[in-house]
Amino acid sequence: MLSSDGISPKTAGILNTPRSITVMGSTGSVGTSTVDLLKRSPELFIVEALTANKNVELLAKQAIELGAKLAVVADPNKYNDLKSALSGSGIEIGAGPGAILEAARRPSDMVMAAIVGFAGLAPTLEAIKRGATILLANKEALVCAGDLMVREVERYRAKLLPVDSEHNAIFQVFDYQNRAGIDHITLTASGGPFRLFTKSQMAEVTPEQALVHPNWDMGAKISIDSATMVNKGLELIEAAYLFDLPEDRIKVLIHPQSIIHSTVSYVDGSVLAQLGAPDMRTPIACALAWPERIHTPVKQLDLAEIGSLTFDDPDCDQFPALNLARDALREHKTVVFNAANEIAVDRFLNKEITFSGISKIIEKAISDFVSLSNDNLEEIIELDKEVRIWSEELIKSKMI
Repeated sequence: MLSSDGISPKTAGILNTPRSITVMGSTGSVGTSTVDLLKRSPELFIVEALTANKNVELLAKQAIELGAKLAVVADPNKYNDLKSALSGSGIEIGAGPGAILEAARRPSDMVMAAIVGFAGLAPTLEAIKRGATILLANKEALVCAGDLMVREVERYRAKLLPVDSEHNAIFQVFDYQNRAGIDHITLTASGGPFRLFTKSQMAEVTPEQALVHPNWDMGAKISIDSATMVNKGLELIEAAYLFDLPEDRIKVLIHPQSIIHSTVSYVDGSVLAQLGAPDMRTPIACALAWPERIHTPVKQLDLAEIGSLTFDDPDCDQFPALNLARDALREHKTVVFNAANEIAVDRFLNKEITFSGISKIIEKAISDFVSLSNDNLEEIIELDKEVRIWSEELIKSKMI
């Protein structure tokens, strides 16, 4: 569903004209990396708006440094804090879910969709409706509403550029002009911090352990998802929509060094891969500048220094989330998969369930809920609510 040019006509070409951008989720992991790159090239980008969930202090600092026209905090109770922090700056402010949607509607060439979780779906759709180029870091939007998003992108002539390192890697080496020559794609995974753990060890994992990723610096939710490999399951679902491929043509490979970010295998035996240091600023920069390139502070890859790269098949018995994601995709239960996981992760971080309980909750949710075609926003929102309530009740029952 991505096109070979990847970017809307109004922003294609060399970066001799500044591009305007809105960053949704500017205080999160992807958001702060994006802001870092924008600060390094102020002549190339005009910041229309920044949004955050609750971190008013950092949001205000970013808005002032980047000269943003608008700053919005999702928590309406933080309005006065934001107003005080930006007093005298001339920057417009807003608060609450409605203000987040208004920020997405503001005129900008590009929107960095970096709000974590289901909360990022509605603002991403609003930006699509005005034909913006979406730099997609929020995988849950496609996971929960892939059919709807594909339809709306085509309807409003918007563009999607993947920001996840794996999808961005595939995007860079995917031959859109010769799709028939593509056999399959492979998403690489570090394996997370518990790659070599036994099942008994997994049952004793604490939130503190799960939050420490061996290669990447990520927020709490994504770090837990990486540890359970739910994150790779979400990426598998996202890849199916981004590259219009069935799940049996999307493979997963454990690659602990996180140097090869994904590959595309062709029918003639060729395998094309994108390599780079494990730093999100590389795929973000690729999306910001596409089809050109901009400089980043990321260290150039030195393969001689690295010495060797290793690979292994994932242990789906140890990490059941991968097969559960495939089941959810085949059975049209991706909304269920995501909602059950978001509740389970939150409860694990609060030490209400075990680490292994996360996948168990997802598995039972997929078993108990019926299929739903994810092309109707109202139905998606309603099912998401139902699964969250059901998951909460399951956890309270102590049956997991």
